[in-house]
Amino acid sequence: MSSIFLSPPVQKINNQIAANAGVELNILRLDLMHPEINGNKWFKLKYNLLAAKEKNYSTILTFGGAYSNHIFATAAAGNAFGFHTIGVIRGEETLPLNPTLSFAVKKGMKLVYCDRTTYRKKHTKELQTELKQRFGEIFIIPEGGCNLNGVRGCTEIMEDLDYFDTICLACGTGTTLAGIALSLSSQQRVVGFPVLKGGEFLVEEIKNLTQNYLISGLPAPVKNPAPWQLISDYHFGGYAKITQELITFCHKFKQEHNIPLDYVYTGKMFYGVMELLKKGFFQPSKILLIHTGGLQGNLSTEDAKIKILD
Repeated sequence: MSSIFLSPPVQKINNQIAANAGVELNILRLDLMHPEINGNKWFKLKYNLLAAKEKNYSTILTFGGAYSNHIFATAAAGNAFGFHTIGVIRGEETLPLNPTLSFAVKKGMKLVYCDRTTYRKKHTKELQTELKQRFGEIFIIPEGGCNLNGVRGCTEIMEDLDYFDTICLACGTGTTLAGIALSLSSQQRVVGFPVLKGGEFLVEEIKNLTQNYLISGLPAPVKNPAPWQLISDYHFGGYAKITQELITFCHKFKQEHNIPLDYVYTGKMFYGVMELLKKGFFQPSKILLIHTGGLQGNLSTEDAKIKILD
């Protein structure tokens, strides 16, 4: 199943801010793994898709917003690996479809729109039973791939990369951070940057994911998660909200290092790392920044639903 993916390169960048802090800065380019199913999305989907195949499901149903990288990647993966896909989309249908949903439809995904009140019940047995009655035999993947299968895939992101002191990444559901923390030694640490306003709630989510994973019997590279922390100061107003300052930073970073950043996730994390380097937050060390993909989301930044704040 993974033969269509390239091995993501680690790219060292020469950055004066990092050099001034005595830090060697590297980027794990998960965005280069595949043109459509890239970044951390593949790792969160991998064992969900394998579980669906083992149980002989032919249809995958999942959840997401109108600009969701997860919806985009699930539609592409379903098309690539022979699954029918259904996307339950938060909110009302808006025509013409934005680039994310247009792509999903082109890949064969059936879109089902759901009012926000009902959507909040997406994790409940009640709604999932209703969806199974409506669509028949479906394999349900939670929004963002946030389950133990998703965590399992993310334990594989850092394979053979045990020579970094600190790993930094953006956080949406906390699934990726949980998987990475479960694959590192106690000498390493993970710093997560929530992209949601009030992202401190992810602390409990991540604790639950790591604890539940360790008692699940699924393969775990380590017996205890590596030290980790969240820094919630760089959400730029909340999920899918951006400022001109963030856009300018991402454009400048690409000009200097030839690495594109997405505005919703990775751009915010990179901005936060640079600010913390200036403040002396990181000791002289080797740091790895994880580029979790999601560049397709930049196509929608001009849309009214992606709010650019002054």
